[in-house]
Amino acid sequence: MSLRARFLNTYLRAVEKPRLKRTADPRDLRPALERQARLFFHAPRGTQMQWRVLEAGQRRVDALEIVPHRLRSDGVVLYIHGGAFVFGSPRTHAAMAAALAARLGARVILPRYRLAPEAPFPAAPIDVRAAWDALGAQGIAAEKIIVGGDSAGGALALGLLSALCADDAARPAGTFGFSPLTDLTYSGDSFLANAEREAVLAADRAEELREMYLTDAAADRAEVSPLFADFAGATPVWLTVGDTEILCDDSRRMAKRLRAQGVETTLEERQDLPHVWPIFHNVLPEGRESLDQVAGWIMQRPGWQGEN
Repeated sequence: MSLRARFLNTYLRAVEKPRLKRTADPRDLRPALERQARLFFHAPRGTQMQWRVLEAGQRRVDALEIVPHRLRSDGVVLYIHGGAFVFGSPRTHAAMAAALAARLGARVILPRYRLAPEAPFPAAPIDVRAAWDALGAQGIAAEKIIVGGDSAGGALALGLLSALCADDAARPAGTFGFSPLTDLTYSGDSFLANAEREAVLAADRAEELREMYLTDAAADRAEVSPLFADFAGATPVWLTVGDTEILCDDSRRMAKRLRAQGVETTLEERQDLPHVWPIFHNVLPEGRESLDQVAGWIMQRPGWQGEN
């Protein structure tokens, strides 16, 4: 682990994690996170960003399109931002998405799905599915699309994959997740075992956030928690998580379930890195390494090979 990662963990545990604990209404974090993203997270030079509308039937979803300075591929990454289903936005994750876009020479599209508690489950997965369907309606072949997400966005990305499998619909070329949330029952051992070591997430706020998202829906529904979903016939999945995260077992058990169902699965477990560390790519070498890793994995997918 790099010296920068040690310093970052110290800062996160001393400042950001306590802020999450003491913020009475998690919705109040929305503007603060966007301000921090503008200050600290920067896209590569020459990156273009523009808002567009994705349409599928009667459904419309706003999305931020990231175009790298050197566009070399007709592939598209559909990236679902995290934020406990309550905060976060395409803007908070735009710089990381742009760094991935630059590595791939491909567009990244971040849908602005509806957030809880104003729009609880199933609003978010409905919007994510609409974004997927809209790309298909534009004539983009499924094998040219990669789906990714982090934290709660990882739950939505994997949930989309399972829904496509259930519908026997075209699947993406691959799906990846940074520190994905896969079990909203919070039954993994790491959820309690890592509660103090975790650098970002406050385990004692998790139930409150879950209730804001689910209201009366059951946490063990396949549409909610990918860990309980079926993935027969799914395309490859790539996951990464830190061993001190409360969600560490979410990835470990997700990888085990996927492999048991015959899904080609890669799990990269890293030592003592903070939740969704690739978002800190500007300062963290491990963040850049993980973006390099997932970009290399994407370029091995059928439909993407030989693009660059």
